[in-house]
Amino acid sequence: MAKFLVLLGPPGVGKGTQAKILSDRTGLAHISSGDLFRENLKNQTELGKLAQTYMGRGELVPDDVTIAMIRERLAQPDCSAGAILDGFPRTPSQADALAVMLDEFNGHVDAVPFIIGAEDVLVERLSDRWTCRANGHIFNQKSNPPDKAGVCDVDGSELYQRDDDKAETVKRRIQVYLEQTSPLISYYRDQGKLIEVDGMQTIEQVTQMLLSALKM
Repeated sequence: MAKFLVLLGPPGVGKGTQAKILSDRTGLAHISSGDLFRENLKNQTELGKLAQTYMGRGELVPDDVTIAMIRERLAQPDCSAGAILDGFPRTPSQADALAVMLDEFNGHVDAVPFIIGAEDVLVERLSDRWTCRANGHIFNQKSNPPDKAGVCDVDGSELYQRDDDKAETVKRRIQVYLEQTSPLISYYRDQGKLIEVDGMQTIEQVTQMLLSALKM
């Protein structure tokens, strides 16, 4: 049976980093809903065009469009053994839809790792983050500073701070995430699938805790 994980965690906790590492270690495909959305929009797929019609009107993209994108991705050969879902589901209703969908792929959600972290540390992590303007390479003023201030080590382009990485915006992003996902956290906790992991350790320590908790 295919194995599916839903990875949860607030902004700045290292969820995307851990998803990529877990994918490399387990061979499970990493499906980032954000990346999937951007790819469909960029490639002007039918689903991407449909999503754009809602976005163009300033409306939220309906669940059924997002779910269709996920279903299409899960049908790809690299997901035959399962996948790590990052950014989807976001609500209990989406989680219900995911459960129905995974039945089609001979699988179910096996576990839901929830990486947690102290808000002040997460704010500091993100507000110290600078992004390469040309290709999106990410640097951190404390943990991964560029060799030359304000310049990307990889391609020499300008580094800038995104608006959503500024301290006040980061605080709001974390609050919104926790408010929006608290019902989903309860949903999976009630099913006995939620696994809480301390995201304040080193990347390697968090990875080991995840692999141990998941028995992988």
